[in-house]
Amino acid sequence: MPQVHVEVQDRVAVVTLDDPDRRNALSLELCAQLAERTSELAADPGVGALVVTGTAPAFCAGADLTQLGESRSEGLRAIYEGFLAVARCPLPTVAAVNGAAVGAGMNLALACDLRLAGRSARFEDRFLDLGIHPGGGHTWMLRRITGPQTTAAAVLFGEVLDGARAEQVGLVWRCVDDDELLGASVRLAARAAAAPGELVRRTKATIAAVAGIAEHDDAVDRELVDQLWSMDQPAFAERLAALRSRIRGSSS
Repeated sequence: MPQVHVEVQDRVAVVTLDDPDRRNALSLELCAQLAERTSELAADPGVGALVVTGTAPAFCAGADLTQLGESRSEGLRAIYEGFLAVARCPLPTVAAVNGAAVGAGMNLALACDLRLAGRSARFEDRFLDLGIHPGGGHTWMLRRITGPQTTAAAVLFGEVLDGARAEQVGLVWRCVDDDELLGASVRLAARAAAAPGELVRRTKATIAAVAGIAEHDDAVDRELVDQLWSMDQPAFAERLAALRSRIRGSSS
């Protein structure tokens, strides 16, 4: 049976990890499916954004420990590939965290551009509890999103964050009631998916690129290239014509 299911609505692909008996743990098989589905969706012109979630009761309980001990470097990288495929996806991505996100499962949430949490969400690092060093870029992603203090609290001191606390420290964009989580995530993703596809991809790439730019003037130069490109696209001409039409209509 497939362990990753996809449903597309309003140009938003809802990607669901579906192995509830193992709390959606990241097995080699599940990660290979997740990477494959993500690649397929990125190439689909009918898809403009992704929402990643898990079948209840968990979002993702982390790496499958029955495989982890035998994995070593090659196997670990195969497990990483599931969430790294999401991190590399050129489309906007939203994690709908509907339960426990533990260890590598937390990495999957961190790999998304935006995170929404249900009230029952729980972010639990747990690497040190298992006697293993964090991996998959966990500390880099978490520090970049939340800063050094929250990263230390979660990684070194074992603090577990529920949805409300995760919102307070900036780990998630918003915490909502569990029954509203998926709908809120899809609506949010649909706003990005409704914009011109190539424009969204270029804008997401710019957001990543400016992280390495120190000077404002250099950022201006970086954005100018793509802004000029966008002004030559039909979508801009159509929206400009519609705006001018509304202005003429309101002044008559």
